[in-house]
Amino acid sequence: MNILEALIRRNRAFAETRFDPRLRMRPSLNTTVITCLDPRVDPAVVLGAQQGEIAVLRNPGGRVTPRTIEQLLILQEVARANQPDITSERHIVVLQHTQCGIALIQNRADMLTSYFEVAEENLPAVAVGDPRAAVARDVAALRAEPCLDDIQVSGLVYDVLTGLVDTVVPPREP
Repeated sequence: MNILEALIRRNRAFAETRFDPRLRMRPSLNTTVITCLDPRVDPAVVLGAQQGEIAVLRNPGGRVTPRTIEQLLILQEVARANQPDITSERHIVVLQHTQCGIALIQNRADMLTSYFEVAEENLPAVAVGDPRAAVARDVAALRAEPCLDDIQVSGLVYDVLTGLVDTVVPPREP
């Protein structure tokens, strides 16, 4: 059996045992997690979320880039179009991790300046090799976005050696 066949078999088991057609498009915890593509950092597993509780945006490094902000704004409009009467508190969690592969290419300005849309001289401020500094920078970028100012934003770092998350930036007090 090849990988695709195995995944399809797993999907059939899921559809028969755990599929819930009542789930809504908007996550029930009104939370979007921005995280890395690294398979060690599955936010539903790491944070104990159930199906339908969180939305997830994944990219290299779990970073907030101009493209990430654009995606969040599009998702915000989709949510408004889907359920315009929802006014509950919304959250964004930036979840980065230790031993991230993006740190292995932190000297590749040719790739990273384009990814982060920054000039080469500004690349050190992006903190590619330091997940705690990167989380602080990315949370600040989200909090500075006027279209997201009604959303609680916080930042965590997941330790791939212990399985624990550490709060780097707590949500602001209401």
